[in-house]
Amino acid sequence: MRYWRVLQLFWGTAIAAELEYRLNFAIAALSSAGSLAGSLFSLFLFYRTGYTFEGWSWAEALLVLGLFTLLQGFSSTFLAPNLNQIVKQVQDGTLDFVLLKPISSQFWLSTRTVSPWGLPDVFFGLIIIFYAGTQLQLAPVNYLLAIAPLTFGLLSLYSLWFMLGALSIWFVKIYNVTEVLRGLLEAGRFPMVAYPAAYRFFFTFIIPVAFLTTIPAEALLRETEIGWIAGAAGLAIALLLVSRSFWKFAQRFYTSASS
Repeated sequence: MRYWRVLQLFWGTAIAAELEYRLNFAIAALSSAGSLAGSLFSLFLFYRTGYTFEGWSWAEALLVLGLFTLLQGFSSTFLAPNLNQIVKQVQDGTLDFVLLKPISSQFWLSTRTVSPWGLPDVFFGLIIIFYAGTQLQLAPVNYLLAIAPLTFGLLSLYSLWFMLGALSIWFVKIYNVTEVLRGLLEAGRFPMVAYPAAYRFFFTFIIPVAFLTTIPAEALLRETEIGWIAGAAGLAIALLLVSRSFWKFAQRFYTSASS
């Protein structure tokens, strides 16, 4: 309950501060709409001549794109505003004050702020998902089945992003690494069968992009095996534990701004 109250204070003050610049929300919405239009156009270029990704119809591919847009909105709302700041905290020396607080430093660094400017992507992503689901005549239970793998994918993404941010304790200027991760995640806008076998292996077992969009989409369609869902759960739990241990290990090498 103490952490829940702290979270309410964090997000309440963050939203109040962001709403001082309300025009930004309109600009963010326009930017999201433009980005989505570009993604839809890219997907349309594949399907306009009758070509289809193996086993994926137009509506099914739209589900993947909708999940990707939803994921992008979640990242812009919760992950990027917090985890990209870890580098700045180390660089400016303000991480000292975080470590001195009577609260988990990982919790503080992961939840300190929230940005409503990613919400348009969440909204557009849900619209695409429900539109494609209507075209495919999906039952409400299908959407419920996708919640678990989608949650596991988000946890995996958080853990990877946090560990990359924690590397700033050794390598202070590491902004480019997080941008590389975001660039790799762009592969999630298409089903994994759209890529050659070597790329599919990389995006499944090295950088788990497949667990972020393709597997939740297959769960929506009831076409995924239970083994993949179990694998997504195991990966999320393992990465979460590793990120916690890695952060504790990294703190041993932090020498503070005054050292």
